[in-house]
Amino acid sequence: MREQVLTAVRPVVPFDGYVWVLTDPVTCVGTAPLAAVPGLAWPELPGLVRWRYLEHGTRWTDLRAAGTAVNSFRGRSAHILTVACWDRFGCWAWLDLWRSTPFTRAEQNQLGALAAVLTTGLRRAQARTFTAAPQETPGGPAIVVLDADLRVRIRTPAAVEALEQLNPSEEVIPAAAYNLAAALIAAEQGMPVGPAWSRVHLGSGRWITLRAARASGESDIVVSIEDSTPAERLEVFGLAHGLSPREREVLTELATGIDSRGLAERLVLSRHTVDDHVKAVLAKTGSATRGALLARIAGTG
Repeated sequence: MREQVLTAVRPVVPFDGYVWVLTDPVTCVGTAPLAAVPGLAWPELPGLVRWRYLEHGTRWTDLRAAGTAVNSFRGRSAHILTVACWDRFGCWAWLDLWRSTPFTRAEQNQLGALAAVLTTGLRRAQARTFTAAPQETPGGPAIVVLDADLRVRIRTPAAVEALEQLNPSEEVIPAAAYNLAAALIAAEQGMPVGPAWSRVHLGSGRWITLRAARASGESDIVVSIEDSTPAERLEVFGLAHGLSPREREVLTELATGIDSRGLAERLVLSRHTVDDHVKAVLAKTGSATRGALLARIAGTG
């Protein structure tokens, strides 16, 4: 979807390069980048990612806080137009377009008019990822260790496999790890994007959660990659399908296996009201039964 959108946008709003990063809807931290920045050498990538997370006032979360979706500014080596893809259910991505000349107000307005459509499309695309996941996942710990300059010191085979799926290329580029580390640094410097963890669809219905933390007593940053827990999958599932807060509450209770009577008692609602909420959840998620709904969340069907 992102590639097709970029192809359609380029004739209308010309650009030389781009960075389009999917984010966790709750933490707003990126993990799945699609990027092409002409002239950028791979050794410069960690510094670029770190700079973007520390560029306070122009970040996707800053736009969201201001209630807007589009902004343009002068970056380190180019003019950048940012589109923040957020809605009332969360933050789903941000897009930076790069070029040598400033973006006009008309071009900003054109991208601004597309922002809501792009956001809905990205959110619904995430909703479609909840299918049966492989029952066996790569063995061994998936760990990446970065030094103070975000250079890779250690990466385990399982981490290499996961990162390669997130960002396929001839060389494994740990861009997801850079994003998590940059989010941790931003939080340490008092300008957080969000907590230094993020969930992302790895493919074939499998969701993983990445977390960043300082190594004990050292300057190194450790990024771990694990299969997302049922609770972590459930939260994204509810947001991606556009469930209301009450519907997400009902969904959380349904995941415990409770029946309608018990659910009505727990939420202090009538049985009729509970049944209406359950029907709405099934309809919005395209699930025929409660069993099918829970199987999709768990990745078993």
